[in-house]
Amino acid sequence: MAEKTQVAVRIDEKGRVTLPKSIRKALGVEAGDTLFLKYEPEGKLVRLARAVNPFDILAEHAIREYQEGRTKTIEEYAREHNVRLNG
Repeated sequence: MAEKTQVAVRIDEKGRVTLPKSIRKALGVEAGDTLFLKYEPEGKLVRLARAVNPFDILAEHAIREYQEGRTKTIEEYAREHNVRLNG
């Protein structure tokens, strides 16, 4: 968690806000990363969350499956489903 849960930041002339280092560290973000911003009008709140690439999640899942021995070769899959691979 960040050292401070509430900090003051300024908006520059282009509408940009610089996140303090403690907040960037708590979110696990660095320069070039993408964040989701959600505005909640009822409380006039803005929430930030680190954006996660869904392909990264799929890759992590695939690696775990492979490490646990739960993957098949394309040849094994084709045999099980009566699929011809060559012409």
